[in-house]
Amino acid sequence: MTTTKLCLIRHGETAWNAERRLQGHTDIPLNAKGEIQALQMAQALKDTKLTFDVLYTSDLKRAADTAKAVVQLFGVKARVESALRERHFGVLQGLSISDAPFLKPDIWQAHIARDLDHELEGGESIQQFALRVQKALDQIQEQHAGKTILIVSHGGTLDMMYRIASNQALSAERIASVPNASLNWIAHHQGAGWVVDQWADTRHLEGPALDNVDL
Repeated sequence: MTTTKLCLIRHGETAWNAERRLQGHTDIPLNAKGEIQALQMAQALKDTKLTFDVLYTSDLKRAADTAKAVVQLFGVKARVESALRERHFGVLQGLSISDAPFLKPDIWQAHIARDLDHELEGGESIQQFALRVQKALDQIQEQHAGKTILIVSHGGTLDMMYRIASNQALSAERIASVPNASLNWIAHHQGAGWVVDQWADTRHLEGPALDNVDL
């Protein structure tokens, strides 16, 4: 039976993470803490003598710069894939989770209720987002079957991958924590499908890491 292993890495902290703002497709860079977290994450992979076959990253700067720490330490190249981006949160992008309920109450209510077809005025619905992530995940797995793959992405995207691997319903309340610079392992077993092996590992980080606010 062919097993494909994926290490899913959330990007390091950004200023908007610290301010609890929805980032979505807004291209926010890592802050100073996030840069340190990226280095600690890459060093942890090196310390465990991890061998992997390919590194993928979202094209957004916060993910690409996190992946750069792995690139520099391991001497590899990263494959940039825009399909690994965070969900587009429409008019909620840039709003903090404390301001959004007052500034966009109807949109926020649809968001927290996990209305699967609501596009948040110019964004992606949960259904659209799920299809994008599922397609990207399947294509990467099929292209590198039996290999070990690193993917640097975003909180919402990794939560969607957790849902895919654990068969959690799209409408269900989020149960998977996805801290900044965390290591999360899933696997695909040929003929049996996806499973979650390990999740939200932050033992390599000095100090606490912020969870994602992207529901």
